[in-house]
Amino acid sequence: MDNEENRPKRFVGYEYKEINAESSWIPLLMDGYECFGWELSDSFSQNNPIPINIKKTETLYLKRNRNIVNKVELTRLQRNFEACVDEIEKLEKNKTSTATMYALVLGLIGTAFMAGSTFAITAQPPRILLCILLAVPGFLGWIFPYFLYKKKVVTQTERIKPLIEKKYDEIYELCEKGNKLLY
Repeated sequence: MDNEENRPKRFVGYEYKEINAESSWIPLLMDGYECFGWELSDSFSQNNPIPINIKKTETLYLKRNRNIVNKVELTRLQRNFEACVDEIEKLEKNKTSTATMYALVLGLIGTAFMAGSTFAITAQPPRILLCILLAVPGFLGWIFPYFLYKKKVVTQTERIKPLIEKKYDEIYELCEKGNKLLY
């Protein structure tokens, strides 16, 4: 037993990778990169787990044996994995970006009507009837964007949900292939 303790540790060359991501993506990324031969660097030990939801973004420090078997194929699968994750992030943002655009346009139209109403009341002589006629769509243009936003988010989510699920299925297939190459 003393011989094993005195024996020098075998050298392993590592390649390193840093990944910046939102806290909510960290578990998926950690699971995925492990399937491609990456492991958490020593800066994140099991006793000091990565804090989730403390900051908006986190940095993962990963390392991988430089002499890993099937490195080229694992790297190809990893790039596909990263592309799928990026596409899911874009699809998630698309849920609210279209709704925001519609709500902002409707709000600007309402503001234009309110500006017309203001000019009508400040004109000499004041045009009260025109002011009222322009103020009604103006107020509606300020009230309805909220409801339009909510409706668009729901419809966009229902439209995008199958695409996101398809990408998650693709990620799981890539991770499964990578894991088979490792073991």
